[in-house]
Order: sequence, then structure tokens, then C-alpha cells
Amino acid sequence: MAEYLFNEARYNDPEAARQHLESVRWPNGAICPHCGAVDRQHSIQGGRAGLYECGHCREQFTVTVGTVFERSKISLDKWLLAASLMAASKKGISSKQIERMLGVTYKTAWFMTHRLREAMKAPAGVFGTSGSTVEADATYVGGKEKNKHRKQRTKGNIGGKGKECVFSLVERGGNVRSFHIPSINQTNLKPLIQEKINAGEIKLMTDGERPLRALKPMFASHETVNHEAGEYVRGDIHTNTIEGFFSILKRGIVGTFHHVSPQHLQKYVTEFDFRYNHRETTVKIDGKMVKVGHSDAERTTALLKGISGKRLTYRRTNATA
Repeated sequence: MAEYLFNEARYNDPEAARQHLESVRWPNGAICPHCGAVDRQHSIQGGRAGLYECGHCREQFTVTVGTVFERSKISLDKWLLAASLMAASKKGISSKQIERMLGVTYKTAWFMTHRLREAMKAPAGVFGTSGSTVEADATYVGGKEKNKHRKQRTKGNIGGKGKECVFSLVERGGNVRSFHIPSINQTNLKPLIQEKINAGEIKLMTDGERPLRALKPMFASHETVNHEAGEYVRGDIHTNTIEGFFSILKRGIVGTFHHVSPQHLQKYVTEFDFRYNHRETTVKIDGKMVKVGHSDAERTTALLKGISGKRLTYRRTNATA
């Protein structure tokens, strides 16, 4: 990991970390997390650094109140370092690695990473813009056939038997949205698309899987490629974009996390969605290759902006998917 992370004051000094987090959450001054007031917020004289009082509701607060950092005994500099490491690692970083780099226990590191994944959740809203092209596909997450029980093995390691299904949609040139579902069929897909996707104004691209072909009436148009017949591209009709996302997801799960339980799979998928949606890429503009999108630092800032309005306790982390 880049050495600059450890040289930044906010990753070594809790006070510098607090000031940085305030600049990210409150660029125009403190906002009361209790009543939402934006004026008459003042520091408490003689109180600890970063303690404010609202002139409207008279409640006291700090920058961590109403965030995933609230009531944490872990110093803010370690929180910010963990956030930066997760944001900068294209294929993810394990809780064991966070444990070693931050000098905390594994239980603490595991809980920190799950809190930060909570902050990575995309804001509520319908996916897809009018007239856009969206690729949809499903992949299966699971172990090697030789490690499975004999009854769950599939010849050639093909299919989803004994594995978990992840259904994703990616807007070309835009964002991705992924869902952990029991299986890929119309019963699971139709309610999901009706609730989450602006389907009536989207051009859909899929492979030839039958459950995906059944979605055709829900979209403005639907084109397919037949992978089983060796067809992968026909003009601008393909699913290469979503396959590229799946390759990053699979390499991360296999190479970094090794094992992800079904209970927490959606959280890990959300993490990969976040990094993809805040990616940095290179495009050709006026004959020159120019970087566009989010740098590692900008991605970390986006993560920190997502901590507001979310709380996650250790008990709830273990109890919910």
C-alpha cells in the first residue's frame, strides 16, 4: 500500500483526523445531527476539542454523532486509515490485513470493515437513466468443486448448485448495482427490477439465459448474445462490461477474502459496487489520454461522506445479511 497514507497527519493524529472529518462532513460549518440546524452551532468553551452545542435544541454533539463512527472507542485516525485502505484497494483488503496494519484485534478490524461497508451503500433511488444501455447478468460465488460435499458437486464447475447467486446491472459509462438473490428466476428478478430499476426507458443487454430473456417486456428494448454458441459481440450488443465487473468481484473474493458467508455476501458486493462507481479511468480527449473519475483520495472522501445517518452495532452486524 502507498506509503503516503502513513505520512499524512490525519492517519497518525486523532485531532488532525477529527479536523479532516469535519471538513468533509461540514464544509460550511457544523450541522446539528439532532435537529438539523445549520446556524448557532458553537464550540463549548472548556470542553474537549470537537464538542459542539446547538443553539436551537441545546444538545451537544461531535462530528461522529449520527455516523457509523458513533460511540466507537477506536481513534479517528485509525478509522480514516482503514477507510482509505478499503477505498484504494481495487480488489479489497481483508480484515486480517487491517488488523496487522492498524494494530487492532481481528474482531475490531472485522467490525470496522463492516461499518465502512455500511457507509458504502448507494443512496436510495431508481437505477438507470432514460435512454441508457444497461447490461445485466448473474454470477455464482462459491468454493471449488473438490472442496464441496459430493452431493453438491457440479461436473465442470458449471452452474449455481451449492453456490450463491449475485445479479448485477451496469450502465455503460455509468454505475453498477448488484444484488445477492436466492437464485436467478422470474420470481426473484421481476420484483427487484420493478422496485429498483427505471426499466421502461432502458435498453437491456443480456446473454441468452432464459430467466433474463423473460424480462424483455419490461424494458424499452432487449438484445441478447448467445454465449453457448460462441457469440460474445454483435455490433454494440454484448455483456463485456458486466463481465469485466464480475472479474474484479471474483478476483477479490477468491484472492483477498477467500471465503464470504451467504449472510454477509451482500455487504461485500456493495463494497465492490462502491469502488466501481467511484473508479478512475483513462479516456482519449483531443488525441490525449486523460484520467477521469475518482482518485484514491476522492474515493475515500466519497466514503466518508456516506457515513452520515447510518448506525451499525456488533450484534446487528452478525444478525442481518
